[in-house]
Order: sequence, then structure tokens, then C-alpha cells
Amino acid sequence: MRTGRLRVRAGVTDWVIAVGVAATLLVTGLSGQHSATYLDLFGFALLAAGGLGLVARRRAPVLVLAVTGLCAVGYQAAGFDVPAVAYLFAVYAAVRAGHRTVTVVASVTMLAVLPLAALASGLHDTGAAFAQARGALELAWLIAAGAAGEALRQAERRADEAERTREETARRRADEERLHIARELHDSLTHQISVIKVQAEVAVHVARKRGEEVPEALLAIREAGREAARELRATLEALRDDDTTPPRGLDHVAELVERARTTGLDATLTIEGQRHDVPAAVDRTVYRIVQESLTNIARHASAATASVRIDYRPDVLAIRIDDDGGATPDTATVPGVGLLGMRERVTALGGRLRAAPRSEGGFTVHAELPVDRTS
Repeated sequence: MRTGRLRVRAGVTDWVIAVGVAATLLVTGLSGQHSATYLDLFGFALLAAGGLGLVARRRAPVLVLAVTGLCAVGYQAAGFDVPAVAYLFAVYAAVRAGHRTVTVVASVTMLAVLPLAALASGLHDTGAAFAQARGALELAWLIAAGAAGEALRQAERRADEAERTREETARRRADEERLHIARELHDSLTHQISVIKVQAEVAVHVARKRGEEVPEALLAIREAGREAARELRATLEALRDDDTTPPRGLDHVAELVERARTTGLDATLTIEGQRHDVPAAVDRTVYRIVQESLTNIARHASAATASVRIDYRPDVLAIRIDDDGGATPDTATVPGVGLLGMRERVTALGGRLRAAPRSEGGFTVHAELPVDRTS
């Protein structure tokens, strides 16, 4: 959205400059007391065209350079002793865009052709023709326009490099911190949880071997140990996930649904709308939302069915996961870590998330993620 506002602002600025330059050229041309002959009307048209052509200087700087140069030569040949102001703006834009060689060649050509255009306008004195051409395109102003464009181009390049450096530094620090947390969790928890899990498994096995009734508390400890081990393993894998691991996204949602079916859940996947590319962050977030939702359904919902619906809209990607579990509108929902993580991911992308019991029973997770396809 911010990119769109900047684009609109730049377009308005370009129009203001173009209209201002065109008006200046026309006023300067009118001050020469030209008559309403066809040649003079042609000259006025070239003055206006040269100025208004600056509207496209960001999108097509080389083309605008050529157009403004030809217009300047044309109205000089028509007898208009008017400075090539539009061409100077075009030189600035072309150099700023990085077209230095083309700009130098075009400017040298202009310096050579303008005296010929002045001669063609009716001046028989070669000296006067050169003087008029020099007045139309002062070498000092030409160099200044090119230097300004190059200076701004270098400044923008250094700013981009500095931004990339900051991003790389922040990403490297985040990776280092993530790995540090993973090592701490592994060293401090993995062994203890493994001991609890193994001891509980052994106790259950021994009790059953002796024909004794296994206490419910012992079975609960065993299941909790298994679940804690799975959770810790998944957490460590996520923390150690780096750029060398292929990212999981929309293309892998079907695998999540198929995996959910293997647990006995009747899970379905529906994709609506015309599929299109989405930003990488949105791609990963959709996968995480579906993954966390299906995991929660398997653990807590006591559901028999679940549906995953992905809807591709022009500017929004919508995800909805429904189940037929035991949740009701009167059920008090206590957001867990997984739900909080989903909400943080969606909010960071400027989207919306609704997670609540359904009126007909069960639970729904509905997220809408904006997709800026013009940036």
C-alpha cells in the first residue's frame, strides 16, 4: 500500500514538472513575437511536446531523451530561440537511470546539430548560429544536469547497499540466536524428556508383563512424554531450519491434508479462484496456518472431519479451516502458543485472522492475507 502511494506521488510530481516545463517553453516562445504561420504553429507544438514528454522520464528515460532532443532541434529550426530546458531534464533522468554512455553520445550530437538547426532557421551568419545554439544548450548546464543525475544515482545505490547490509546483518544475528536457542533446548530438555519417556515406557511394559493393571496416571505420563518428545523435536527442527532447507508453502498444503488423513481424520482440500503467484512470506504463512490448525484439530478437537479451503482473490488470499469437533459458541477459547503464533504471522503481513467456535459446532480458523501483485 505504501508502494502504491509513493507511485501515485511520483506520477503527480512528473506531471507537475512536465506541465511546468511545457508552460515555460511556450511562454518563452511567445515572447519572441512569432506569427500564426504553419511553421510557427509547428514550433509551438514542438515546445509543448518537448515539455509534456517529461511525464515518461522515469519509465522510458532514453526515449524521452531522444524526443526532447528532436523537439529542441525542431523548434530551433523553426526559428524559436528557446533554451532546451526539457532536454536538460531528460539528461538528468537518463543519467540517474544509469544510461550514461547513451546520454553523452546524445548530448554531443545535440551540440553538433543545434548550430545546423539555427542555420536552417534563416540565420546566414555562422557565428550568430553558433551563438544561438550555445544559448539554447549551455555546456555548463548540460554538465550540471548530468552530474546531478549521476550524484543521485550513486546516492540511491549506496542507500540500497546499506539497506541490504542491514538486512543481512539482522538476518545473520537472528539465525545465530535461533541456533543458540536450539542448542540450549537440546542440551537442557532433550535428555530429561527422553529419560521420562523411557522410564514411563518401561514401567508400563513391566506392569503389563506381570499382568498388573496399569495406573491411569502412568499411562498419562507415558503419553505426555511421547507428546513432549514430538513437540521438542518439531521445535528444534523449526529452529534449525535455514536457507538450505527448501521452504514449505502452498505447494505442500496437500501433503499436510494427506498426512492428517493417515491419523483417521476425514480431511479435504478445496482450492478456489485463479491461482497466481504470491509473496514468499504469504506462501510460508499459509502453510504454517494449515499445519497448526490441523495439528490442533488432531490433538484437541475430537473431530471426525476437517475441511481446508484456499481462495485466490485478486488482492487477497483467504484460508479457512473448519472442523466438526466438540467446540460450541459457549466454549471458552484459551489461545495457545500455536494460535498466538498464527495471529502474529498474519498481523505482520497486514492481514486478518479469526479463530473461534462455529455456531453449528466445531471450530473455524479464517485468515485473509493481502497480496500486492503490482509491487
